[in-house]
Amino acid sequence: MSLPDLTSDALRLLRELTEAHGVPGAEDAVRRIFLRELADHGHIHTDQLGSAAVERPDPGPRVLVASHFDEVGFAVQNITPKGFLKLVPLGGWWTHTLLAQRLRILTRSGREILGVIGSTPPHFLGEAAKDKLLPLDQLYVDIGASSRAEAEALGVALGDAVAPDSAFTPLAGGTRFLAKAFDNRCGVAAAVQTMQLLRQQPLPCQLIAAGSVQEEVGCRGAVTLATLTRPDVALILEGTPADDTPGLPPDDSQGILGGGVQIRLLDPSALMSRRLADLAIDTAQANGIPHQVAVRRSGGTDAKSLQLHHRGVPCLVLGTPARYIHSHNSLIHLEDYLSAVRLTAALVRRLDAPTVAALTHWT
Repeated sequence: MSLPDLTSDALRLLRELTEAHGVPGAEDAVRRIFLRELADHGHIHTDQLGSAAVERPDPGPRVLVASHFDEVGFAVQNITPKGFLKLVPLGGWWTHTLLAQRLRILTRSGREILGVIGSTPPHFLGEAAKDKLLPLDQLYVDIGASSRAEAEALGVALGDAVAPDSAFTPLAGGTRFLAKAFDNRCGVAAAVQTMQLLRQQPLPCQLIAAGSVQEEVGCRGAVTLATLTRPDVALILEGTPADDTPGLPPDDSQGILGGGVQIRLLDPSALMSRRLADLAIDTAQANGIPHQVAVRRSGGTDAKSLQLHHRGVPCLVLGTPARYIHSHNSLIHLEDYLSAVRLTAALVRRLDAPTVAALTHWT
């Protein structure tokens, strides 16, 4: 696959994946896209939580290229007598980002209902209230219903999955794109494109591309995904938070848009395999792939769960830096995403049996 094809397919995939509805526990639309794209690339496995994997039949160590299907969202917690919806969060939100934003409520029938988070006009606010950060339980969603009965007649029920409403949009210049859910549809798209890129190539390992469920609520799907795929080594593909915006210390920036794929060495949830990280850095340098190294004070990924499977799995997180994640609109540089795909594919080509064995040879 040539680079122009890689770019064209990247934009098509990122658009479809980011616009899909896929909050924790309701990842069906994202999983369908993933499995459609890789339907003829290997054997398909799914677990009982909804994680999915596509496995090539090559001999050699089992190399898992993992992503997570889900995005941050909400569930309907209650419907008020006047037809407003109350929410509980699925994943981490800062309520400053939520007032007056549109949401999509996925009903049990599969119909989507549009709503908006209510925002009190400043005319009705005292000075103290204007500076107050509202807790999520004080927010409500207006779907245009006048009563609980009317909301229920539209198909809305307690527990319904709720996702942000935000379109995939190119910004001026054509290299930066705005969308919801780059965390982690960047990872899902990169896992798909890595397997597609390597389709016609013999590999020294058994490549498995996968997507987990429920990462945003505690890396739950990765536990069962590890049992499903039994990896010898795992590359976790993510949409990682960029830290190159005003208000953040520029000297600490390790996720800069346009700086290339982020190679994460550690975060509070996982210490990555140092040998695998060194291999990734060497591979990026040898192939001229733009990259940046990160040591994170916060956050976590599915490496938290995957590293603890069976006797242990060497893990490494490769990220596409994205500004404003866990909001309605995040922003990426396309070249960072393409660097993540290229580095993942180059690493897979190097993970033969001796190399993988050396990652855990302690004596």
